[in-house]
Amino acid sequence: MGLVGVQENGNGEMGSSVVSLGSKNKYRRMDSQLTEDCDDASLHHHQEDRSKSIRKFVFASAVFASLNSVLLGYDVGVMSGAIIFIQEDLKITEVQEEILIGILSVVSLFGSLAGGRTSDAIGRKWTMALAAVIFQIGAAVMTLAHSFEVLMFGRLLAGVGIGFGVMIAPVYIAEISPTISRGSLTSFPEIFINIGILLGYVSNYVFSGLPAHINWRIMLGVGILPSVFIGFALFIIPESPRWLVMQNRIDEARSVLLKTNENEGEVEERLAEIQLAAGMTNGEKYEEKAVWRELLSPSPALGRMLVTGFGIQCFQQITGIDATVYYSPEIFKQAGVEGNTNLLAATVAVGVTKTVFILVAILLIDKLGRKPLLYVSTIGMTICLFTLGLSLSLLGQGQVGVALSILSVCGNVAFFSVGIGPICWVVTSEIFPLRLRAQAAALGAVANRVCSGLVAMSFLSVSDAITMGGSFFTFSAFSALSVLFIYRLVPETRGKSLEQIELLFQSEHEWQGREVELGDVEHLVQKE
Repeated sequence: MGLVGVQENGNGEMGSSVVSLGSKNKYRRMDSQLTEDCDDASLHHHQEDRSKSIRKFVFASAVFASLNSVLLGYDVGVMSGAIIFIQEDLKITEVQEEILIGILSVVSLFGSLAGGRTSDAIGRKWTMALAAVIFQIGAAVMTLAHSFEVLMFGRLLAGVGIGFGVMIAPVYIAEISPTISRGSLTSFPEIFINIGILLGYVSNYVFSGLPAHINWRIMLGVGILPSVFIGFALFIIPESPRWLVMQNRIDEARSVLLKTNENEGEVEERLAEIQLAAGMTNGEKYEEKAVWRELLSPSPALGRMLVTGFGIQCFQQITGIDATVYYSPEIFKQAGVEGNTNLLAATVAVGVTKTVFILVAILLIDKLGRKPLLYVSTIGMTICLFTLGLSLSLLGQGQVGVALSILSVCGNVAFFSVGIGPICWVVTSEIFPLRLRAQAAALGAVANRVCSGLVAMSFLSVSDAITMGGSFFTFSAFSALSVLFIYRLVPETRGKSLEQIELLFQSEHEWQGREVELGDVEHLVQKE
């Protein structure tokens, strides 16, 4: 009995001990679980804060990189109204007016050509700074000009600066942006072009009441202000990580990628992809053909890229957008709008429309993709341009003709802003290999500027020959051709890294888009 009692006592003690230990283990496990939950919550909160910070940083970098585009937009907008008063003050002819307006686009091609090599030599960031400085000098010369010749010299300088800026901004933004938001961010330069155009129109309207020998100088001089902010931006934005890799500055490139990628685990993978695309392994560069020799004697894949890049740049301009924007006062005057104030007020409506609808593109480009927006854009433009031609040719200068002409012009710039306006630059900055991207994009910008200059410098003369309505019928035909071009030769690039996009052009079937788009749909279905 005593033994049993001992056993019972022992069992009781042991039982008590077991319960006690079990209780302690239970509480210890609960405490551990609570600690782990707190750690997970803290980690999740930290990751959210980091993601927000990175998104803000990338957004700010894209905004500051796009400031040069305001200069181009402002020049386009302000010249449409300033030219009215320049004619009065300097007594220039219609031919001189065409040359003065169009020469900026033609000369900007030299800036774009030089911009590719310059950005490869001194970096994307400092090329943007150079663009702003050159434009500032040109704008100052134009503001102080007292003759057509001096005004032309200022336009030449401003054109070179704009050429640098137009070429480099989309390339830089594409190279720093995460894949998921690259399309919308790379569209920012087009947004700022539209903001610049609107500011130019507003400037025309605000200063039109001043004497003719003063107002156009103020209009042009105000264009210097945006470039001042670019100097401040240089202290904020990073250099392109892809350019840093090309310079074998791998640690700096890794640092920038950490600032611009939300997933830290993907940084090394992205860095390896960039090094491979740049033709570098173990810090050494492969022996490659000179860039220009490769562009002039392209492989089949590069040839397809050049056709797509050059083609979409040319179609953006030969559909007549610069004629619509530069010469909107003349178009409205032809439609029956009377008085400088009314003409300039109507152009403000065009600027507002163009700016508002570019925001639609930014919201949709990474959700719907590039090609759906391009189809909507080019088909809508074709209809609006044809309607404008009919209105100017058949309806005369009555109220119906005025209303339809204004509606058609606003509709044309709206459809342009929704699609081919911004997406042209997005596609061109996405499709070329890293080692060729800057200089190939520069050639694309040259094609764009040449077409822009040809349209701007010939619109009035051609309209005199075949009527203004006939000019817009011609633009409508080019716009219809652009729909076919997009269907056949522009692949969908949404959701792909820059390095993956390069692979789309290796196969002619993928280049023409059908299999790629089907693959994208299958991939989305599998994900869901």
